Amino acid sequence: MVSLRIDNRSVQVPEGATILEAAQSAGIHIPHLCYLKGVNEIAACRVCCVEVEGERAMVTACNSPVREGMVVHTNSPKARRTRRINVELILSQHDCKCATCVRSGNCQLQAIANDLGILSVPYETQLPKGLRGAWTTTFPLYHDYNKCIKCMRCIQVCDKVQSLNIWDVAGTGGRTTVDVSNNRVIKDSDCALCGQCITHCPVGGLRERDDTQKAFSALADPDRITVVQVAPAVRAAWGEYFGLKREDATMERMAACLRRLGFDYVFDTNFSADLTIMEEGNEFLHRFKSGGLTRWPMFTSCCPGWVRFLKGQYPELTGQLSTAKSPQQMFGSVTKSWFAQKLGVEPEKIFCVSVMPCVAKKAECELPTMAAEHGPDVDLALTTRELVRMIRADKLEPASMPEEPLDDPMGTHTGAGVIFGATGGVMEAALRTAAYVLTGENPDPDAFADVRTGPDLREVTYEIAGIPVRCAVVSGLGSARELVEQLKAGKAHYDFVEVMACPGGCVGGGGQPISVEDEERYGVRGERLYALDKANPMRFSHENPAVQTLYDEFLGAPLSEKAEHLLHTDHRAWSMPDQ
Repeated sequence: MVSLRIDNRSVQVPEGATILEAAQSAGIHIPHLCYLKGVNEIAACRVCCVEVEGERAMVTACNSPVREGMVVHTNSPKARRTRRINVELILSQHDCKCATCVRSGNCQLQAIANDLGILSVPYETQLPKGLRGAWTTTFPLYHDYNKCIKCMRCIQVCDKVQSLNIWDVAGTGGRTTVDVSNNRVIKDSDCALCGQCITHCPVGGLRERDDTQKAFSALADPDRITVVQVAPAVRAAWGEYFGLKREDATMERMAACLRRLGFDYVFDTNFSADLTIMEEGNEFLHRFKSGGLTRWPMFTSCCPGWVRFLKGQYPELTGQLSTAKSPQQMFGSVTKSWFAQKLGVEPEKIFCVSVMPCVAKKAECELPTMAAEHGPDVDLALTTRELVRMIRADKLEPASMPEEPLDDPMGTHTGAGVIFGATGGVMEAALRTAAYVLTGENPDPDAFADVRTGPDLREVTYEIAGIPVRCAVVSGLGSARELVEQLKAGKAHYDFVEVMACPGGCVGGGGQPISVEDEERYGVRGERLYALDKANPMRFSHENPAVQTLYDEFLGAPLSEKAEHLLHTDHRAWSMPDQ
């Protein structure tokens, strides 16, 4: 252990710890902008500078190791002056129009500047000039060069965590900025739209394309029937913006908000998650029993970020994806067929909106393969953040909203549907139903809980009806690349693989609420979904009565000709990039 003093307090930390970590262990907060533990420790912003006795120059706390007997001052006159100058210099190269910034009120730079009492910037404003072309406004990801503070978080997250290398530094000196690597245009790159660059940006330099006005326009159209579906991971996070306790941020309270916004029908994507299990689970059993998985596993296909990654990086393996559409798209397809029939209206009259924890969902619903003769299955995908902005725009107070039930029939779901939002949830839900199909009996619903926790790449072999099934669960595209490379090298063999593009699964999605330390929330959100699963009296997708009715009345059976037409797709029918 190393002993030191920080702000006149004695602190002991393990050898190799940084000054920032030592301060955090003592409850001392050192402001920082660029630091991400294990990902971005390059002190690019220099906001974390502290004074160390005996050192002539200021020291960056985030990447400077402690020494025995070190004496650190985080708020000495010299430290305060240095921090203020560094923040003022950053502000001189930043578009400070906070009132028109999506991150206003949730911006680390704004918070630090306010805390330092910076009311004016004494340096000449130097916004980037001469950048190549204007950023496309149609791509689901938007980059604002004038707000970028060159902290390098997006570059490091994209490269180290997601293994994509979409972003890079462009220019030199005062003209330095962050741009798409290799002089590419974003829509022509291999961007998976995981959105991790957005959630790790400390300012408003990156955001999703804002579609809230399209949603408000549809809600105001008297000739449209507006239907909204809400993904499982959204309910675990939406209340964070409103300071709601997790037990108060219920789906039923959100349903009340959505109806106040003007939606005619409020449904749950968990319904179509159960439906996905029926189709994808039976597809897996068919491929498995027919010997089609001896060399390559079947990959899940409900994460569009993962699908984009595979098609961009390993297009030769596209055929190993499940042909099942994602729950978002299955819901839209069923809404504009079965539900439209129930209402007695033409599918074109229905405007289907989804609320997702994901940026890639915006691109998924725009794919040519996700449409029928009546138009797209899903007309508009909104992130959790966009839903929050809509609720705030209408001055709704969720805490005072009474809980309201979801509509029938697509508001009914099982616990297996809700855990789709956490890494391992799709695998666990599928195995529950696969075991039932093979044995005719429900297994213990927690029999496959080993896939819930562990490293980003974990493997488990289960014996179902005497048959060993080799499974792998992956979250984060960097881990996904490791798995695919192991498969290609013949060092790993699996039958069924679940992949989620975002660390922690959808709960850590690129469309979720943003906080300073994103990674700390993934586990908490996932635990919330597993608690909802455990509290649900139905924990098997095949027990969902609304799904059973759908098959009885409309589809016939899983993998039937009608089900194949409405609920499955050919992932090879479009190429990257195809917006």
